[in-house]
Amino acid sequence: MTEIVRTEGVLGGDPRIEGTRVGVLHIYELVVEGDYPPADVADQFGVSLGEVYTALAYYHEHPETVREVRRRHADAEERLAEEALAPPRPRQ
Repeated sequence: MTEIVRTEGVLGGDPRIEGTRVGVLHIYELVVEGDYPPADVADQFGVSLGEVYTALAYYHEHPETVREVRRRHADAEERLAEEALAPPRPRQ
């Protein structure tokens, strides 16, 4: 049976399909937000259709975890955008 795991140092600790680097959020974004068929997403990531559905179930069963992951991603994107727009600091 497919398990969703979180491992520090793998995919930033985000929930993922065990034995892969395929995150729950990756699956959700493609299937639900991107409107791709689950079978196509499974094929794209090289996982089973059951693993795709397990990831989707995890997304819906763990809303707090998903909110925390989305918050971390948004913070990282904001930080990177600020750094990209800021002029380099002179070396001292």
